[in-house]
Amino acid sequence: MTIKPGEYFLQGNEACTEASLLAGLKFFAGYPITPSTEIAEGLSSRLPQTDGEFIQMEDEIACVSAIIGASWGGAKSMTATSGPGFSLMQEAVGYAAMTETPMVIVNVMRGGPSTGQPTRASQGDVMATKYGSHGDYQVIAFAPASVQEMFDLTVKAFNYSEKYRVPTFVLSDAEVGHMRGLLTVPKDIKIVNRKEKGVRRADEAYDVPDDRVPPFPTFGKGHKATVTGITHTPKARIEPEDPKVHQELVGRLNDKITANRRDINKWEIIGPDSKTMIVSYGSASFGGREVAARDDRVGLLRLKSLWPLPVEPIREVAEKCEQLLVCEMNLGQLFWEIKRVALEAGCKRIELLAKIGGDPPTPGEVRHKLREMGVI
Repeated sequence: MTIKPGEYFLQGNEACTEASLLAGLKFFAGYPITPSTEIAEGLSSRLPQTDGEFIQMEDEIACVSAIIGASWGGAKSMTATSGPGFSLMQEAVGYAAMTETPMVIVNVMRGGPSTGQPTRASQGDVMATKYGSHGDYQVIAFAPASVQEMFDLTVKAFNYSEKYRVPTFVLSDAEVGHMRGLLTVPKDIKIVNRKEKGVRRADEAYDVPDDRVPPFPTFGKGHKATVTGITHTPKARIEPEDPKVHQELVGRLNDKITANRRDINKWEIIGPDSKTMIVSYGSASFGGREVAARDDRVGLLRLKSLWPLPVEPIREVAEKCEQLLVCEMNLGQLFWEIKRVALEAGCKRIELLAKIGGDPPTPGEVRHKLREMGVI
């Protein structure tokens, strides 16, 4: 009952729904919130058709807690939300990172703070995705810019979540979630399933292999495993007072993601040798993409993944260009991270086009900023 290969005309949120089912989603816990509600609505009817479980929870704290539990029960799990609901989930995100729980959270971003602009687009949750919970941890986050990418990157979110045992995010927004467009579903789609533990000895669930990602000890399959958010040794002995244990544990949780940036990060480059480069992502890249496509003096680096930070492509374009323009639908959340890498790479001028209020930067606004910079 999953979507068949072929061409479709779907809404972005609908593409996310179908991609999650194809990737193997078996449990969804959600709470209606604009502009993500179509995902929950679609899965409420589609998920039972694929032998999955849908449940509407009382709030977003319950949603994220439920998908953590379902994941430990062996099911690929997901929730979908927007601004205020995403804020409520943050403590559990840290718990999932500490317990190495694979799960997917789709955040169809809207304007904030607080209730803000429920029906308008924003990219105001970019830093909250990485730093919303306390402590040092890593997550994976993708940023689709079309219906096709909403589909493709949702599949990748499930694959990387399972591969690295980490919370993984699809950072969409109201523009991408509600746009309608062509979707091509190919015949062959790579699906990564969980690497589970085989039962050979009682303590094997705690072994840490060379890739820093232990196989998953699924509940009910005979494994002895302690799941805890407290600092613990590889054998799950609780040691919150031991600095060395904490250093080694949190270091490994971070290293398993940062050491694999080249595998995880996705991007698109137009005009890589241009002296002026635009760096953008999601719906904020629409205007810049049109400008770069029509003016060979200007190039575009479009980030399809945001966390871990795609250091290599940012550095590569910054080493070649003379000036760099970052376009975001916030007041500059990723700008400072991009500027740090670009300055280290030798780029002398890094400017920001920040736009909030619900609309992406238009091609005219991008060109106006470039004229201010003396580029065109």
